[in-house]
Amino acid sequence: VFAEYLNEQGQPYVSPFIGKIKRRMSSDQTLGSAHPSSFGLAEFNHRATEAVLGKKSSAIVENRVLGVQTVGFTGAVRLGAELLRHWYNGDAAWQGPVYLSSHYSLAGVFQAAGMPDVRQYRYWDAGRRGVCVDGLLEDLETAPERSVVVLSASAHPTGAELSREHWALIARLMMRRQLFPFMLLPVAGLCHGELERDAWPVQYCQSLGMELLCAQSFSHCFGLYGEHVGHLLCVLRQSSVLLAVRSQTERLINALWAQPPVGGARIVATVLSNPAHRAEWQEGVWHMAARCMLVRERLREKLRLLGTPGCWDHLTQQTGPYCCTGLNVEQVEYLSKRKHVYVLPNGCLNVSAVNSCNLDYVTEALHEALIQSDIRS
Repeated sequence: VFAEYLNEQGQPYVSPFIGKIKRRMSSDQTLGSAHPSSFGLAEFNHRATEAVLGKKSSAIVENRVLGVQTVGFTGAVRLGAELLRHWYNGDAAWQGPVYLSSHYSLAGVFQAAGMPDVRQYRYWDAGRRGVCVDGLLEDLETAPERSVVVLSASAHPTGAELSREHWALIARLMMRRQLFPFMLLPVAGLCHGELERDAWPVQYCQSLGMELLCAQSFSHCFGLYGEHVGHLLCVLRQSSVLLAVRSQTERLINALWAQPPVGGARIVATVLSNPAHRAEWQEGVWHMAARCMLVRERLREKLRLLGTPGCWDHLTQQTGPYCCTGLNVEQVEYLSKRKHVYVLPNGCLNVSAVNSCNLDYVTEALHEALIQSDIRS
């Protein structure tokens, strides 16, 4: 579901500003071509860590944070899974369980890392078309102690986000039950238009003194889809274990990819370290997030005008580039076979794929799918 953010022409979007930075760097003869360290570019890791936790983070000040450049978002998840299995729970060979939302396709990543016990917690409430908070809390309450829980800090594939009040409940439960949070930032910045605001749940959990992992990607907010720019953030409870975790992480990286690619990471570091560059980039990210919300509003209004069955307010109550339409399997099949409109089997849609050229067709196809379903039932 984490497909590219598409522009109005239906093409992966790269801002003119990032394009200018790439061209400038490609002609810069002073940039070295040597391999980076196993951990990647130090400046990239520094800026990526600050972008998530904030410069005044207590974890950064107390030197209990490790940031690692990875080969894309999935690479960050895989490295985090490997690190959990080798480091988490002391010397024992920990194998789970790991809890995932059913809308994530990451089970295979954890299983490939030697964690066969992957379970699901409830997240999407099809009836309310929103987060099933009670079900989520109930599932976590019954999870075995020391389970790992994979949570979206922002941009859940359904588009439905946990409120800050929900995060407070979840954090308290996880601390009481000794559950370990593995947080995800796959499209950071594209929910609220600000990377730091999207990362608030990570900041909140670390402010409570929780250990956590956070996998993030810079592909969407920088338009670096072919550069595999990922990052794994490790927040520890004590600085005394940092060197041991760092050594374990280096050993795992050498077995997985040795060194990550530097091109995209260098672009991200250059932009985030220059206040003027960052401001210009931030404006572009805000426009991307605003366009997604505008598309949502247009979809809802068009469906209302067509008299489409059901309430579609959930489209604008959600955030980010993805949403769960609420369509069932039969309706999704009708869209693909009869109208050639393709969404995931669970009804999730990439909002940015809808533009002024196909808006009418997409909404009319959705309308027909629901009408035909009502007739058959």
